[in-house]
Amino acid sequence: MKTNNVVADKSFLFAIRVVRLYQHLIRNKHEYVLSKQLLKSGTSVGANIREALRGQSRQDFVAKMNISLKEISETGYWIELLHKTNYITDKEFQSIFSDCQELGKLLTRIVKTTRENPDCEL
Repeated sequence: MKTNNVVADKSFLFAIRVVRLYQHLIRNKHEYVLSKQLLKSGTSVGANIREALRGQSRQDFVAKMNISLKEISETGYWIELLHKTNYITDKEFQSIFSDCQELGKLLTRIVKTTRENPDCEL
């Protein structure tokens, strides 16, 4: 789904990747616990961004974006753990982890800019 909002679009595409990785892990690796944690946090990022974009105030926007930032950090943790426990390959790890880091950087900039520039339009 294209929203013409870079962070919303990237988070949606990231969520799709997370869902597909989850499906792979349960079907092929029979891993259910770590993959479920990954699924929850990885799909929560975009959901919170969507909520932020409909925020009732600047404060609400920043709060939801901060939740997304926490969720992407948690998602990175699960991806790293899955890699270190050999559930995902180096190639799989590098691909999805770089997307995770990119989203984290985008969210950090959005939160920082919004806080530092109270006059900027949301």
